[in-house]
Amino acid sequence: MTDGNLMRLSPAELRYELEMLTAAYVHVLDDGDIGRWPDFFTEDCAYKIIPRENYENDLPLAIWYCRGRGMLRDRVKAIQETQLFAPRALRHVTANALVQTCVDGALHTVTNYVVYESTLDRASDVFNVGRYIDRIVIEDDCLKFAKKLCVFDTAVVPTSLIYPI
Repeated sequence: MTDGNLMRLSPAELRYELEMLTAAYVHVLDDGDIGRWPDFFTEDCAYKIIPRENYENDLPLAIWYCRGRGMLRDRVKAIQETQLFAPRALRHVTANALVQTCVDGALHTVTNYVVYESTLDRASDVFNVGRYIDRIVIEDDCLKFAKKLCVFDTAVVPTSLIYPI
C-alpha cells in the first residue's frame, strides 16, 4: 500500500489489494486456523451471514450477527471449545471481485463465493453460495473488514453452519 491512502491507488491496484485480502481470509478459514479469523476485522466491525431475501428486502434477520472483534473472538472460543460435530473441511472459491467505490478512505466491494464441504464419509458438497459485500478500511497499516456481509443465495440454511463463511 502506498502510505496508507487508498485514494492514491489505481483501480487495478485496488482490485489486487481486495483479491489478496480475500485470499488470505479464505485460506485462514480453509486451513482451520479459526483463531486468526478475527484479525481480519476492525475493532468495531460488523459481520453477518444473511439470506439474500432478507438482504434485498432490508430485513435485519441474519443467521449470524457479530458486532465488534470481541464478539468474533467469543464465537471462535465457542467453536474451539464445543466441537460436537463430525470433522469437516471447508474450501472457499472466490471470483469476480469488484471494487464498487472508494469513498472516504473505505473500499466498498463485492466478491462472489462458493464454499464446499467435505467429510470423511461422503463426497464433497456445495455448502453455501453467495457474495461478500464488504466495507474495507486501513487499520494499523493493514486492510481490514469494517463490515462483512455474507449474503447467501438460498433460503435453506445448512444445519452445519458452524464456521464463518
